[in-house]
Amino acid sequence: MTVVVATEDFELYHGVVNELRDRGVTFTTVEPGADPPDSADVLVRADDDESVPAESDADVRTVIADPADPRRAVEEALALLRGEGGRTVVGIDPGTRPGVAVLSGEMVVAAFHVPLGDVAAVVREEVTDAVDPVVRIGDGARLQGGKLIRALEDVPVELVDETGTTPYLGTGARGMGDVLAAVNIARLDGERVESREVEPTPGELTVIQNRSRERADDNREIDEELARRVASGELTLEEAMREHREDDAT
Repeated sequence: MTVVVATEDFELYHGVVNELRDRGVTFTTVEPGADPPDSADVLVRADDDESVPAESDADVRTVIADPADPRRAVEEALALLRGEGGRTVVGIDPGTRPGVAVLSGEMVVAAFHVPLGDVAAVVREEVTDAVDPVVRIGDGARLQGGKLIRALEDVPVELVDETGTTPYLGTGARGMGDVLAAVNIARLDGERVESREVEPTPGELTVIQNRSRERADDNREIDEELARRVASGELTLEEAMREHREDDAT
């Protein structure tokens, strides 16, 4: 299976070639409009490059690539090489800094380890233009998982039993656990959900209150009701702290 790169766009050429090399994909290059080799399966080109000649006998599928986003073009080419079963699945191991893994079929095509507030934007970027994508979220970190489900209300979401998804980490693998757990979560079927109502425990409320005190310049701690609204996702911690100060000022 071979990918052919045929473009006069310098930026696109180097972006696509570097992505292919990083993934260990066999590829070759030809001039735009030239006959691709017999081994070619997928051709990557820019929108304004010449296509495969109409008289060519090669059975080659084409990916039109954006120079600003070569990774997406390579992922589309790899999905074509793999054929059916290349559904985009995003697995999330929730927490304050979730692991996020993007799979196309059984292949991991991207991975992230980002703050909770950035996850929804990352997921939307990854599922844009994907056919029948699904997001699978582990059920372990209840409060953070509930926030993610609410933030991704426009994306199909499944809640997954994440028991046993965190792998043993050997020497040198520190910090990879959340991402590897996200890969395992992505590979498990879950229950389709549109929301997750979670009643925070007294301990979870205490953690939120302690965090507000740690962030406040005057050691001020929000009350339990505001902490409950933070836990539910109604307020961010900063909004709750501001509301608490305003209430005290009146």
